[in-house]
Amino acid sequence: MKPITSWRERLLVLACLTPALALVGLFTIWPVVWAVVQSFTNRSLIGEGALNPHYIGLDNYRSLLHDHSFYASIGRSAEFVFVSAILAQTLLGFLIAYLLATRPRWRLRFRSLFAIVFLLPLAVPETVAALAWASMADGTRNGLLNRFIGLFGVGPVQWLQNDAMLTLIIINIWRGIPFAMVLFAAALASTPTETLEASMVDGATAWQQLRRITLPMIRPQILLFLLLTTITTFGIFGLVYFLTKGGPGDATTIVGIYIYRQAFQFYEIGYGSAAGVLMLLILLVLGVGYVRLMRDQV
Repeated sequence: MKPITSWRERLLVLACLTPALALVGLFTIWPVVWAVVQSFTNRSLIGEGALNPHYIGLDNYRSLLHDHSFYASIGRSAEFVFVSAILAQTLLGFLIAYLLATRPRWRLRFRSLFAIVFLLPLAVPETVAALAWASMADGTRNGLLNRFIGLFGVGPVQWLQNDAMLTLIIINIWRGIPFAMVLFAAALASTPTETLEASMVDGATAWQQLRRITLPMIRPQILLFLLLTTITTFGIFGLVYFLTKGGPGDATTIVGIYIYRQAFQFYEIGYGSAAGVLMLLILLVLGVGYVRLMRDQV
């Protein structure tokens, strides 16, 4: 690629990047800076904190460190992320991608089912998916899931009341599998066929090829997916809010719902911002860990 040397070329590049940088700064960097600043104040939506917010130092963070509800929300988020994203989405997404890569006849025979079941979630907005699942998981006999299990003489089941977290985990698995499958399919397609063919000549089985050749080769892509899915799932809000609003009780109050409640239901903007900053720090620590694992691979 030809290096950029003249001032006109640099000016053109800057002009092309300015709109994107402005949007990133306005909708990503500025909210983070604002939240960090507010976390050191007593700003609220009602009362004295709304009329005259002032600096209170680390008081919000001290309160959070003694708030058992905050720790409980972190624990629920960790469970939600580990089961639905790190474990299920990764394993099922890779399994589907691997079967499609090694069984081309399946891909041709079931391409319509493949498009509907595995690619449709990519095109459905989070809010639409939540409302659709709310209808399907309705606890009455009219709910689609209850109608289905009713054919076997079971139900009705209160999916979003008695098994709320399990239902959310299943829905999030459905939402995340397509991205995992597409990413892993691209990684598998880039695997050198010469290496696999040479291993077959040496008598390697399919399991040995997978364990000793394929998985080590696509390890960076697996870690990249784990990084992305951990960050996005840990900060999920809309799917849980529109389905359960954190209930019943606090059964599905993950950290995103906790922050929302503190800031917009209890009107404590400063306290909610502090919780958001701590969540950001947790994600930064996890992100650094994944990046180090990827560097070790290199």
